[in-house]
Amino acid sequence: MIAITISSTLLAATMSALDTSFKSYKLTTESASINVATRLTMHRVTTLIRNAEEFGPYPSNAIVTPQITSNWIEFRTLIQPNSDPSLVITQIWKISREIQSGTLGPYRIDAEVTTYQGTTLLSGPITQTVMYRVKDLEFLLEYDVGPRLVRATIDLTVGARQDQVDTIATDLAARQIRMVSTVRPRRLQ
Repeated sequence: MIAITISSTLLAATMSALDTSFKSYKLTTESASINVATRLTMHRVTTLIRNAEEFGPYPSNAIVTPQITSNWIEFRTLIQPNSDPSLVITQIWKISREIQSGTLGPYRIDAEVTTYQGTTLLSGPITQTVMYRVKDLEFLLEYDVGPRLVRATIDLTVGARQDQVDTIATDLAARQIRMVSTVRPRRLQ
């Protein structure tokens, strides 16, 4: 009788430790997944802004109000330079926060790309969803006279994934991640 009691106590302790281990593993992998996806998105957006020109939205008067806050940014990138303006290939990008319903919400990030050769439309606009489960995306754009973008600050908050089929019942929850990055466009000319 004593052996059965000791065995059942050890079995219960082992199962409890195993359950805690599974829950901890789920939390760690979810946090790592959110972190990697957010970092990749932030890196891609900052790279696009760094290599772009002609930004929007811009203030009506950059002297009076040099900073504006927006949930979208638009810019032009040079894909294939050429001395003949009719052969230059450019892309117009718009990165925006859009409303997303259901478990993938409350927002998502969309990127819209339109490609031109000179003034002729080659393709687009093509819209691609970049990331789901976005809690907030905000661009703080600081302009100089021109209007020339001096600095763009990106504030991105992403929530945890809650729709996994293989969930393990737990009170633990992956935290949301917030990344803030500031980037200056390069002046290549």
